[in-house]
Amino acid sequence: MTEYPDLHLHIGGAWKKTASSQPVLNPSSEAVIGHVPVATRQDLDDALEAAEHGFKVWAQFSPRRRGEIMLKAAALMRERSDEIARAITLEHGKPFKAARLEVIRGCEFFEWDAAEGQRLYGRVIPSEPGIKYIVHHQPIGMVAAFSPWNFPLSQPARKIAGALAAGCSIIMKASEETPAGAMHIARALHDAGLPPGVMNLVFGVPSEISEYLIPQAPIRLVAFTGSTVVGKRLTRIASEYMKPVLMELGGHAPVIVCDDVDPVEAAVVSAVRKARNAGQVCTSPTRFFVQERIYEAFVKAFAERARAVVVGDGFESSTEMGPLANDRRIKAMETLIADADGQGARVLTGGKRLNRPGYFFPVTVLADVPDCARVMREEPFGPLAVINPVSSIDEAIQKANSLPFGLAAYAFTHSAQRANELAERIEAGNFSINTLEASVAETPFGGVKESGYGREGGTEGLFNYTVVKNISHSMTIV
Repeated sequence: MTEYPDLHLHIGGAWKKTASSQPVLNPSSEAVIGHVPVATRQDLDDALEAAEHGFKVWAQFSPRRRGEIMLKAAALMRERSDEIARAITLEHGKPFKAARLEVIRGCEFFEWDAAEGQRLYGRVIPSEPGIKYIVHHQPIGMVAAFSPWNFPLSQPARKIAGALAAGCSIIMKASEETPAGAMHIARALHDAGLPPGVMNLVFGVPSEISEYLIPQAPIRLVAFTGSTVVGKRLTRIASEYMKPVLMELGGHAPVIVCDDVDPVEAAVVSAVRKARNAGQVCTSPTRFFVQERIYEAFVKAFAERARAVVVGDGFESSTEMGPLANDRRIKAMETLIADADGQGARVLTGGKRLNRPGYFFPVTVLADVPDCARVMREEPFGPLAVINPVSSIDEAIQKANSLPFGLAAYAFTHSAQRANELAERIEAGNFSINTLEASVAETPFGGVKESGYGREGGTEGLFNYTVVKNISHSMTIV
């Protein structure tokens, strides 16, 4: 049996247990594999005090010194990637090879931001003789950050790396369902020599922690990844105290498949991507709008490849897709599928929970789904794909933009004219053509409309962790 780590809070550079804890389950077996400590109000106060002191120290480090510590932490995580990946597979269920890739992706966030933090340039504005205008980007201060369960390491890594590179301290409230990834980040930073209090890790009741931390005066930025409903609530709390927020919220990604591409090739790539992380990805391709001429060929190939996806325990070498994270996701899938089926949709493959221990659910493909079905409006956040025909590119764009979400969108076309038109008209923060990769460390990532605002990653991501200060310097007293 692969050992799961002993979980702790990390506050002020010290590891801590608490009297209260919550069980951590292995979704492949539904067995308890560990217990995550629940932070008390005193723990949160200690984290605030530690982060306030840590910020004063860290902000005085040069960008180069900050980068050196971040790079050392990334190197430690790369060395420990197998150990970390095993913990992620145990708590999340994803295939071990996918968990290992997630660790590497988290390291890339640290490595990119460590370098880019040394290029947070200001500027000198041309002016009249005898006066100089200088623009500085300074660290915004203490950050309260909240990460979800679907990517246990890379989600907290993105926020932690951005905050540290900009010179901020951070209190990270990571997921209680998948806590080991964030704890391994804290461990690597601790071992790399990060000053105490710069990065603090807590777990507990999400609403209690957010409602307590956000109003605290030292907190200057709220960074959150999760559902639109929760994001709106946290934004309302932050707005009462005039605090900026960085919100990466839900999506319902459309995919437009033009009739100038090979429908089988596009379908196979799409079905494989749909299975990534069991579809539990805010950018997962879900609403497929396929031009009529290639529709039936696309549907057939997609269903065949989806049916062939090997679902199983993440430690089995043949597994392509692990379980869903919890019983809540099973019930959500069943509800959406039953509704679509009742509205006349065709269930081409999947549709029912697999009869075995664990939260296993196959890739499910629905075709000819009416617009009134709930799944056309609600993000399934699971291995569920909806495929519908469209008569034109205009119709596809209209349907793609019809929802209040705009995080990621995709298209397959070999036409430069169509690619340009789609790029201009699709309402999404991230639009990918002939690839289903939404972002990498060096590119900005975030949504429009109700998918949030602000950006993580790339140069733009670091700017969210800074404030702009304009300095007017007259050479004489006037």
